[in-house]
Amino acid sequence: MTEMMWDVVIVGAGPIGGRCASLLSERGHSVLLLEEHSEIGRPFQCAGLVNPRAMKSVSLEDTILQEIDGALIHGPSGTLVPVGESNNPRTFVVCRKRFDQGVVQQSLEAGAHIWLNSMPIDASADDDGVSLTVNNDGEIVDLKCKLLLGCDGAQSWTRRYFKMGKPKELMIGFQAEVVGYQNDNRWLEMYSGSKVAPGFFAWVIPSGFGTHRIGIWSTAEHLQGRSVEQCYHDLLNHPLWQERFSAVKETARYCGPIPCGMVKNPVKNRVMLVGDAAGMAKPTTGGGIGPGFKQIEMIIDDLSSAISSDKLSKKDLRKITSKRWNEMKRVQDKARALRDLLVSNCTDDELDEHFENFSKPEVLELINTIGDIEKPVPLGMALLKKVPAFRKLAVKAGVKLLFT
Repeated sequence: MTEMMWDVVIVGAGPIGGRCASLLSERGHSVLLLEEHSEIGRPFQCAGLVNPRAMKSVSLEDTILQEIDGALIHGPSGTLVPVGESNNPRTFVVCRKRFDQGVVQQSLEAGAHIWLNSMPIDASADDDGVSLTVNNDGEIVDLKCKLLLGCDGAQSWTRRYFKMGKPKELMIGFQAEVVGYQNDNRWLEMYSGSKVAPGFFAWVIPSGFGTHRIGIWSTAEHLQGRSVEQCYHDLLNHPLWQERFSAVKETARYCGPIPCGMVKNPVKNRVMLVGDAAGMAKPTTGGGIGPGFKQIEMIIDDLSSAISSDKLSKKDLRKITSKRWNEMKRVQDKARALRDLLVSNCTDDELDEHFENFSKPEVLELINTIGDIEKPVPLGMALLKKVPAFRKLAVKAGVKLLFT
């Protein structure tokens, strides 16, 4: 048994853990990353989209497989709503293995350390610090640190061990990597309707070199006993779209949860959750890298000062995070309310009606002027206020948004 002291131990060496490690190491703190797998970036359970703001933070443009200009969104009966502008990238598809490895490599260059095949098996936090027992590649090691960061994803060990609550939603995601799908490689496609993606959307994302990622996400409540894999097969065989999927051949499959809705207690005494562990995936797209980067970047200077002064009680951490993270939570809750109003809680007939309205030239102009995949709330509010067909939803929306 050996004992070691660190300023910060980070559980999870994905992009969020790696980004946290870089920012803290750059500020002179000793940081240890614990990664349960033997390599960085595998397995991954993500569509692999990184928004321009997050990409700018890490400057890993060499990991981009495909620039995406926008989305072609299909209503249940086939009505098409194009959102975006050709040759004006709105997001990027990355090689997640190279992206994750690049983010973690930046943290190592900044001075962080990493243990692979390593995960905590016991922990306690008190006024003197956090004590951890870690299985490090088969060896049991005792560690101490000032602060424990849980960046360990949707099924976070840190969150469960310290009883920090559950994400508001835990959606189910399924994705297949395929060849043989034909479309414009600068546009992703989205499909809706109870047959293929009850309550949400299915997607087809170009991932470069003739490959695509086909995915579904939903909730147990909306699936009502079906599986997301069944929805995937229903998409491939849907009468409206089966021709475009007819030559598809799978090369890989992934399945995993998508946590949306910040947990009740993202901080405790000397413990903090960041990224998917905190439930920070976007309720409108399921993306978690952008929110996770933003979550740590907005508090990093204050957090660094607190680590240096060893003021890391629950009260201290709440003082650092509450105002900023609560605002993120409010935006997240408003986006969920608008999503439910316009998509998730609609019948297929209601969705078709909405898509007919979305596809009108004046509404498309509004969508493409205001629309931002990272900021769905301003667009949703504009639709309710400025589009006559949606005004009947305005009162209902007002009630929902009033209480979020």
